[in-house]
Amino acid sequence: MKTRDLLEMMSREKEAGPMDSAGVKGEQRAGADDEALQYQRRVLETAMRAGCLLLGNGAEIFRVEETIQRICRHYGVQSASTFVLSNGIFIMAGSDREPYYSAVRHLPSWATRLDRVTELNQLSREIEERDFSLEEANRRLDEIERMPGRPKAAQILVAGAACFCFCFLFGGSLRDMIADFFTGLIVYTFILNVCGGFSKITANILSGALIALCCLVFYHAGIGENLRPLIMGTILLLVPGLPFTNGIRDLADGDYISGAVRLLDAVLVFMSVGAGAGAVFLAYHHLLGGVLL
Repeated sequence: MKTRDLLEMMSREKEAGPMDSAGVKGEQRAGADDEALQYQRRVLETAMRAGCLLLGNGAEIFRVEETIQRICRHYGVQSASTFVLSNGIFIMAGSDREPYYSAVRHLPSWATRLDRVTELNQLSREIEERDFSLEEANRRLDEIERMPGRPKAAQILVAGAACFCFCFLFGGSLRDMIADFFTGLIVYTFILNVCGGFSKITANILSGALIALCCLVFYHAGIGENLRPLIMGTILLLVPGLPFTNGIRDLADGDYISGAVRLLDAVLVFMSVGAGAGAVFLAYHHLLGGVLL
């Protein structure tokens, strides 16, 4: 409230009688409480938004909690308490000095965008160092949320290069690495353009089956020489390294629920990919007499 408004209110209180003065004070107190509640709500919504962006883009649980606490403390909400799971955030604030407010957000799925995580991590520190206003903080969150992803062509090319390198690590020959490069291109094109309409388990089963099929085709076409490094080099493309690592880190930090959920998600991906590739090799073995790996 501005100083001029406070002076006007004080003058009204002096002119009013005891009953009128008490009424004015009551209205003033109610207005101040409402203003404090609205401000606290804006702070918690900003902190919740930053936390959801972090969690939805692959950040660890402790990083999400730390960022929310940093934002709340900086803007004067000292009583904020957070509870973060792998797919949800709970925030509550309130004490004898602060009004009570709570918020819950559910994130049914998450992606891996470490560029956004880096920017959000930097923003939480800049808020403290540069004393950003809430409007400036929300404007920066808008910019981070609108950050474009990598072009599909670049993602597909990197996937092929990664398979090429993985095949080399598993002892593949040059022809094996070339075959894995093209397999990576085919599989990641399929993932980006087809798998979006399927559930996570179905998409991984189909991707694992496509990997096995492409490797068998390249092997029998004479492009690849060794089937084992062909399969192993390409299958690593689907390994959920970040969720698996974050799950272990969450367990080490004491976040057992989130760590167990993320590890379970990674195990389901392993099993789905293995089921798809295994089904193709079983069919290859029974129909064509091929050797099982």
